[in-house]
Order: sequence, then C-alpha cells, then structure tokens
Amino acid sequence: MSELENILREITPLSPEDSFLVFDRIKASFDFPYHYHPEIEINFIYKGKGYKRMIGDHTGEIGNIELVLVGPNLPHCWANYRCKNRKTHEITIQFNQDFFQQSLMEKNILKPINNLMKDSIRGILFSTETAEKLKNSFLNLSKMNSFESFIEIMKILNELAVAENKTLLSSYSIELESFADNDKMKVVHDFVHKNFENKITLDNVASLVNMSNVTFNRFIKKRTGKTFVNYLNEIRISYAARWLMEKNLTVFEIAFEAGFNNIANFNKVFKSIKKTTPTEFKEQFKGVKKIE
Repeated sequence: MSELENILREITPLSPEDSFLVFDRIKASFDFPYHYHPEIEINFIYKGKGYKRMIGDHTGEIGNIELVLVGPNLPHCWANYRCKNRKTHEITIQFNQDFFQQSLMEKNILKPINNLMKDSIRGILFSTETAEKLKNSFLNLSKMNSFESFIEIMKILNELAVAENKTLLSSYSIELESFADNDKMKVVHDFVHKNFENKITLDNVASLVNMSNVTFNRFIKKRTGKTFVNYLNEIRISYAARWLMEKNLTVFEIAFEAGFNNIANFNKVFKSIKKTTPTEFKEQFKGVKKIE
C-alpha cells in the first residue's frame, strides 16, 4: 500500500468492542491533516460553506450543508479555504469494516447497504436534498442513548443506500476492483494497470482476450460504459493525479510517466476528466499536511 506511506495514518478511538462512535462538534476551523484510517466514516457538515473537500484525488468546495461517506483507507480531509463561518457544525460517525457480518449483508434487506459499502471505497457525496432530509437525524444522534442511536444510524444508512443523485468522488480507490478469475475484464484491467505508461493499442488489448477490435469495443463499452480510449485515459489520469499530490515531479515529468507522449494532449485530457488543469490541481494540494 505504497500510496499511503506518506499520508498520516489516523489512529481512531474506535475499539473492536465498539459498534460505532459519534463525534458532534462545533468547529472554528478544519485543520486536521490529509489522512486515512481503516474505519468507515460518515461526515455531516452544516454551515461550512467555503470549506474545501479532499477525498482521494478529488477536490471540491462545499456548500452550506455536506454529507459524505468515506470508505476504508481512503485519504481525505477538509480544509478552511474560503469559509468565513467560525461555528461550523460537524458530526462524524465512524464504524469498523466488520460492523456488518458478511453473512448478514447478503440478506436481501441489507443488499442496498452492502452495495453502498462497496462504493464507499471511492468516497460518496450525497445530494443537498439528501443531506437536508437527514439533517435532524444527525443533529439528534448525540441526544440519544446507545441503542436508540444504533437504530437511527441503521435508518441513516438505509436512506443513504436508496438515495438518488449520489456522486462517486475519487477516480481511484485503495482496494482495486475485483473480478472473477476467468473474467476477460480482469485480463484487460490487469494489463492496463501494469502497462499504462507504455503505448497501448486497441489491437494489443483485443488480441489479449481473443476478440476482434469491433467485438472488443462493444465488450468494453458494455462493461465500463466507456470507449477503450476513455477507459485507458481515466486510468492514466488517476495515476497522474495521485502523483501530482504525492511526488515532487513536474507536470511534464508526470505526463510522460503516465503514458502521455504529448504534454498538450495530457493537459487537455486531464482537464476534461478533472475539470481543472494539472498545474491548478497540484496547487490545490499545496499546504495539505502530510507526514513525511
């Protein structure tokens, strides 16, 4: 897990005997370093307009109300940025990955929550409407006894699982996608992740899975929702974004390490995916505290 070695590993107060912990705080500022932990975390932030959200390789400015689910070992933090309010209300719920036994999660009634937990490894931003709908549930948690709060958190998780307009935030996750051993998509996935810095053609990859170019194009579109070129570019840009945050390299050097042989094309593709230039993206992560 080398991508985490220079990021603060937070030791949370959650013990194996705890079901969950709820932190309910009024904060004048957010100054905790960019960090990760194996616990799953729900973050509800109220009256925090202007804070900056950083999750994986995603950054964004938050509105007045924020609701995010952060999966295990996904680096994250919120930074002061342009927030002028010194009484932001932050409520955080942390629970262990084994909070639900896998045999229980396979029951039909909990499948939506199980799918939510799987998606959390990239971080999930919920809509303003969902955050507003659940606001009173979060604000009342700390007033409840343990069992009441347990029931309320289960209700919150169910609402999050069925909520509409969820946004996956980070283009990478710490735990890579898993596929069946005999799945042709696994062959493509593994090959691209091992060779993305080199020239990869459609002919190369189609031949790996014994398909014609036309058949492979249909296959990759069906499995990923993207053309092969877009799929390859997203993987290259996800690595480039990570290196912009973590490595002391120039944009030019990172472009070539990520498999782009033309800096103008790298800038164009990066901006189309990240909605910002590589230089601006690198600047966004300056000043984020890391443990070297």
